[in-house]
Amino acid sequence: MSGNQTARPMRRGIHYDIGTYTRGQAAASSRESFDPAVVRREMAVIRQELHCTAVRISGQDPGRLAVAAGFALEQGLEVWLSPSYVDATEEMMLAYLTDCAKAAESMRQKSPNVIFVAGCELSLFMKGFIAGETAAERMQTMMKPWRLLASTLRRGSFHRRLNAFLSRAADAIREHFRGRLTYASGTWENVEWRPFDYVGVDCYRDSFNKRMYREKLRSYFRHVKPVVVLEFGCCTYRGAEDKGGYGWAVVDRSAAPNRLKAGIERDESVQVRYMEELLAIFAEEGVDGAFWFTFVMPLYPGNDERSDDPAYDLDTASYGLVKPYADPNRSGSAYPGLPWEPKASFHALSRLYE
Repeated sequence: MSGNQTARPMRRGIHYDIGTYTRGQAAASSRESFDPAVVRREMAVIRQELHCTAVRISGQDPGRLAVAAGFALEQGLEVWLSPSYVDATEEMMLAYLTDCAKAAESMRQKSPNVIFVAGCELSLFMKGFIAGETAAERMQTMMKPWRLLASTLRRGSFHRRLNAFLSRAADAIREHFRGRLTYASGTWENVEWRPFDYVGVDCYRDSFNKRMYREKLRSYFRHVKPVVVLEFGCCTYRGAEDKGGYGWAVVDRSAAPNRLKAGIERDESVQVRYMEELLAIFAEEGVDGAFWFTFVMPLYPGNDERSDDPAYDLDTASYGLVKPYADPNRSGSAYPGLPWEPKASFHALSRLYE
């Protein structure tokens, strides 16, 4: 057992998206339909059946964040409130985080179990740090060394500029929010953690970092603060364990209707093995909490009743524990009124968290 092991039981967490515009404001939200009755029941499932103790609630709309957080707190879940505004400028993001901090403080006045997450992987999801007008363009910059070098020469180190922004953001948030604070960093970001109470990292394992994964995780403990894995997960096909956080990119969005790219074979056991292996690592290394990404991904539905062609089973490219129906009004037999059915990973997480 690692010397980082703490006496406190590890937080058993899951990520829950209330709607994010990951492809820009003109594109569809990652959760178009937001039915409070469904959200309330899903929070009950998360607490009572998955045995989670914490939920990271992510998305853009402050009203939706508040509704979901309220239902989570009703269930006795610890809420890690994670406002997400993709493609915002620095000033837009500061204003947005300030408004969300005020709302979060209102929640915290009713329950102390609210932690504020001051953004997610902002070097990619915010404008200004890396060349590119959209998150997709900035990802392309990061993946091509010559583009990243050109961006750095023009703009300066994105690490330095990111930390300057996070310092401003932490100060702005703490003016209104009196609770604990963290940031959901990407593993490529060298974050200065002094303004935060927790070291937060989205820590996916893939074929490139597998050999050094445990060492990278251990490096976060040098900041002498609790380390929380705010995202880890895997999609539902053979080979997805090697893709990590980029596993979703096997959907051909140019096709109408969207379909999986050739050669993708569904395998729910891949998710289960990945989950079991990483949770074992987190427990051994003394991680303070871990949040599976994610509960449901409505933009990646399973086949509808008109087709059994596996190429159109987009849930294969999903990190979700449940398989959403293409028809959001359809409900599952095991969970009447909820527009999904559980996958093998749902039952595995329930067993592991129990």
